Amino acid sequence: MTRLAARGLALAAAGAALTMLGGCGLKPLYAGGSSGAVASALSQVEVAPIEGKAGWLVTNALRDRLGAVPAGQSARYRLQIKLDDEITGLAIRRDDSVARERRTLRARYQLVELDNGGVVLDATAGSDAGIDVVGSDYATIAAESTALERLAERVADQILMRLAVHVGRTPSAP
Repeated sequence: MTRLAARGLALAAAGAALTMLGGCGLKPLYAGGSSGAVASALSQVEVAPIEGKAGWLVTNALRDRLGAVPAGQSARYRLQIKLDDEITGLAIRRDDSVARERRTLRARYQLVELDNGGVVLDATAGSDAGIDVVGSDYATIAAESTALERLAERVADQILMRLAVHVGRTPSAP
């Protein structure tokens, strides 16, 4: 089979697969862009304050991703989050000092409907990062801080995806 024929066959197979996807009820999560049902529902979520530096980072990341509640409207949901931020020493040198750390950020979150106070989603998210411990305390602290910033972004992304799937499946999503 020539290279051109193989490419044509691959394109035909991809086209057939895409055609079949339309018949299975698959629809894009963010259909309609910023004015779609999922984006509208997500913009009605207010994020409750979370204590600590990790809480501040996660709160800001979520607020950036969710957008502000539209002017003249009140929030429909409140997102309540409890964080667990932990640093654990992993590798030990001959002099009993730590050579590597793992920073873990876990979130337990609840999406609460403000009208009736009912919890409509109760889930967890989390991620971890490895940190090399070097001779300089400043460099180690900077690495720990950078790891926390990355973890906050990852956890916020996980929460957002779970919220988007939830409101996308909820028939009463505005």
